[in-house]
Amino acid sequence: MKEVTVIIPNYNGIVYLGGCLESLAAQTMKCDIIVVDNASTDGSLDIARKYDDIRIIELSQNFGFCRAVNEGIAATKTKYLILLNNDTKADPMFVEELYKAIDKHDDTFSVAAKMLQMNRPDRIDSAGDLYCALGWAFSLGKDGSAGRYDRESVVFSACGGAAIYRKDLFEQIGYFDELHFSYLEDVDVGYRARIMGYTNRYTPRAIVYHAGSASTGSRYNPFKVRLAARNSWYVIYKNMPALQIILNLPFFLIGFGTKALFFICKGYGREYLSGMKRGYLMCVAGRKYPFDSRFIKNYCRIQLELWFNMFRRIFG
Repeated sequence: MKEVTVIIPNYNGIVYLGGCLESLAAQTMKCDIIVVDNASTDGSLDIARKYDDIRIIELSQNFGFCRAVNEGIAATKTKYLILLNNDTKADPMFVEELYKAIDKHDDTFSVAAKMLQMNRPDRIDSAGDLYCALGWAFSLGKDGSAGRYDRESVVFSACGGAAIYRKDLFEQIGYFDELHFSYLEDVDVGYRARIMGYTNRYTPRAIVYHAGSASTGSRYNPFKVRLAARNSWYVIYKNMPALQIILNLPFFLIGFGTKALFFICKGYGREYLSGMKRGYLMCVAGRKYPFDSRFIKNYCRIQLELWFNMFRRIFG
């Protein structure tokens, strides 16, 4: 039996989906493949239909990344699942190396792949995600040399664009929160895993090439800025107990204030501030992850890590 299912959320990915599926067909380790389509209108789904061994789940409208991958997770029968963006090309050892990295650690919820920039393969796109007390999530190694981050390590969370997860732990932790729609949903689910005492890791031996922002159009755009700002508040509200929020509040004010100035200078000030307002409303309507005193040591470890990552982000 196959051990791994690859889930690819797709929305109008005609430019990249073919290359992504071709790279999976060349893997050294065989896997099941599910393409979940968010009502694409560009004919990209016809590319997936050419493969007899690919399962296709068609959604009635664009529900976003979270709903798409949740549908795929629910349909998965294997022990492990890989989430993979449609704008990627995987190295032939990609699936096998992710499988080996997670299978040897029973305490591990997810393992992030080494994501290189498709148009600049000598540069890193992500070597796992960190989260800090400023309320910022950031990709390790972003735009740095591809030769860096060449050792396995523990990270705060795995980037959902190219990572492997234990299927059964989703039943404990919960699936991706669909209120996010997209952006920071992977930090949220990784945070929940950390609270429960599980680990998220990174392996440099699983390599994937990532175009980036294929669905939204660019690294910075109104849609992405608005959603990321909104979801930033929700991650904090949902996962941190009230006392921890109060403890970090001065850092949050600095962090979000700095981001506001950055996006104002970029010409996206209105979108960022609108996202912040929506974030507050989202917290009012959203679901808070219940505090459990059994995990108090985990909360303390996470808090120390948030402070450490803040200094790491500021001082490099």
